Amino acid sequence: MYNIPKMKKTLRKYLDAGRYEHTEGVMYTAAALAMRYGEDIEKALVAGLLHDCAKCIPDAKKLKICLKNQITMSETEQKNPFLLHAKVGAYIAREKYGIEDEEILSAIACHTTGKPDMTLLDKIIYIADYIEPMRCKAPNLSDVRKLAFEDIDVTLLKILSDTLAYLRGSAKNMDSMTMKTYAYYKEKALE
Repeated sequence: MYNIPKMKKTLRKYLDAGRYEHTEGVMYTAAALAMRYGEDIEKALVAGLLHDCAKCIPDAKKLKICLKNQITMSETEQKNPFLLHAKVGAYIAREKYGIEDEEILSAIACHTTGKPDMTLLDKIIYIADYIEPMRCKAPNLSDVRKLAFEDIDVTLLKILSDTLAYLRGSAKNMDSMTMKTYAYYKEKALE
């Protein structure tokens, strides 16, 4: 049993108001998706709450944390340390919040890029981060929100596809894991 109110109180100290509001939206959206798909609701609440726990850490400190703790970084992440918040978040969830459940830690670690062969909880956090109520800029968001409660795998592929299209059309750097994840799920959809 996790002490979610205590985690919220601690987390509020480390996130700005907008990020905290987003975090609560992800937490509740993750719980709703967990109910829909039969995942452990408490795990979804905790992973959703802590998914961005490292988001407001300065980039230089994220790099230091990774180097000090042998957290693997891609070349893209090294050049763009803001991308490290997911991996550093999993580390902080373990060290600061006492989370030992590997499923929760995995869901936090892969919530930005996804990864091939995601667990149900991984998918839930990835999708909840994209569709939570405060989000408003993604294309076709109302359709994606509806789809999320109908078919989680189709939703995952749709979000990955839209994310890649956005990244290709912007100056933002694309992590290779997002491309690998998309290729994996595209292949699975064809099976």
